[in-house]
Amino acid sequence: MNRRTTVLAWVACLMLGLLPLAVPTPAHDGYRKVEGPCGLTFPEDHAAHPQYKTEWWYYTGNLQSEAGEPFGFQFTIFRTALRPPGSGNRNRSPSAWRADQIFIGHTAVTDVDRKVHRSAETSARGALDLAGVRTGGEAVSVYVRNWRTDITPTGHHLRAEDETLSLDLVLTPAKPPVLHGRGGYSQKGAGRDRASCYYSLTRLNASGSIRAGDRVRQVQGTAWMDHEFSTSPLEPGLVGWDWFSLQLTDRTELMVYMLRNEDGTFHPASAGTFVHADGEKEDLKRDQLTVDVIDRWRSPVTDTDYPVRWRLSVSSPDLDLMISARINDQEMNTRQTTGVVYWEGSVTAEGMAAGGPVSGAGYVEMTGYEGPFDAPM
Repeated sequence: MNRRTTVLAWVACLMLGLLPLAVPTPAHDGYRKVEGPCGLTFPEDHAAHPQYKTEWWYYTGNLQSEAGEPFGFQFTIFRTALRPPGSGNRNRSPSAWRADQIFIGHTAVTDVDRKVHRSAETSARGALDLAGVRTGGEAVSVYVRNWRTDITPTGHHLRAEDETLSLDLVLTPAKPPVLHGRGGYSQKGAGRDRASCYYSLTRLNASGSIRAGDRVRQVQGTAWMDHEFSTSPLEPGLVGWDWFSLQLTDRTELMVYMLRNEDGTFHPASAGTFVHADGEKEDLKRDQLTVDVIDRWRSPVTDTDYPVRWRLSVSSPDLDLMISARINDQEMNTRQTTGVVYWEGSVTAEGMAAGGPVSGAGYVEMTGYEGPFDAPM
């Protein structure tokens, strides 16, 4: 991948719910790093954190139409800083186009019955009201052009529209936010500051409408939300990650990220979170997790080889799941906005939990397969 352009390369590293991010300590480059518990409070921390270099608001879900047709969706807005807040103010251009932040949107709809995955991307600088984050009272709005998420105490309203797809969904939390790691401090490398502030809403009830090509459907289902921010990049030797989010029929949820080394093994900082039916969470360490690839698929567009079926086991709590892509081709080719190709797709899960049968659905995200995720920061 060509990610040598500073902004695009750097946005690439911001992407996708897993970047090592890291308590607020001034960094040598003017940004803050995450080096301990993040002290997250809500609704305040649904908003932006411009003192950190990168940030994203990420939603996925599995939906059904009134006729029972299955769909998956992804909606993400990324924020990337061009300079630290308050830096370089002297002699700067007075142009209204001047901006300290760039915002990027990715969205996709998976039409399972037709085996079609449609995606779209957009971007804008944080100037002239083209993109940004607004706060007022207990409400937060994150937007890039006409794509937006409006977050209020009662729920999240997603809207995005492109020639081939659209979303208009209301998501209502069924569980409180889950702070991953230690107080939201999610470590993703050997160094203390190879970390992020990371929380999720692991179960949201979803309803609204989607359009996939010429098909407009009223839908309902279940969604997942991640919000993450950081400054630090992936440490040397890591080429990407495999990230799993699963919502199971016993009303538990599982998030796992496996950080991949150059030799294909998983880094010791790989970890996860299990969320019990009552909303209590349990942190998972690398030695509790086993992920084996069962089947693969090669993209006819990029010639990239991806896993599309896995066996994921957790030693405690006792989970043994077979995870399968609902369709193989859910590749996101976002070279126009980030220079990155990744796989982000709807999956199903079948297996055993605590000795009994369980099933579920979720999303998997994979980076670093089209090429090492080596963009400079």
